[in-house]
Amino acid sequence: MRAMAKKDHTSETPATQLLKASKVPFSEHPYEYLEHGGALRSAEVLGVDPLMVVKTLIMQDQDDKPLVVLMHGNRTVSTKNLARQIGAKSVEPCKPEVANRHSGYLVGGTSPFATRRAMPVFIEESILALPKILINGGRRGYLVGMDPKVCASLLAAKPVQCALTGSV
Repeated sequence: MRAMAKKDHTSETPATQLLKASKVPFSEHPYEYLEHGGALRSAEVLGVDPLMVVKTLIMQDQDDKPLVVLMHGNRTVSTKNLARQIGAKSVEPCKPEVANRHSGYLVGGTSPFATRRAMPVFIEESILALPKILINGGRRGYLVGMDPKVCASLLAAKPVQCALTGSV
């Protein structure tokens, strides 16, 4: 058996620990992280359709209660549609330092798995129709591949329709 080269090995994160403990099969996809590169860059570097790269966005409602939104890498969230569907007056993205505090991850490396604070999770419904997604594994420059239905079951993610096509 060939020993794993140093660069092939990826250290565990709280997210991968949870996935392993839950016996969720996943593949690892490390890439060179670029500040503000976003999901479109990771899709380009990994050679995958940006539709299958799923962003983990930490947002908050009008009462500053945090929530997680899982969105296609090449779509933006209609905060008006999201607020209406979840019964909130308004929803807005958290400031990066607030998102870091809620999730326990650095922005750019936010995983929906094993967040520091328990938050409701909402997933763009069309993501669930994909055969496989790449989603952040808990560190910048590190995605994990899996069946999107895992997000619905493991995270109790509620499907919503709030994607806007166009620029990210």
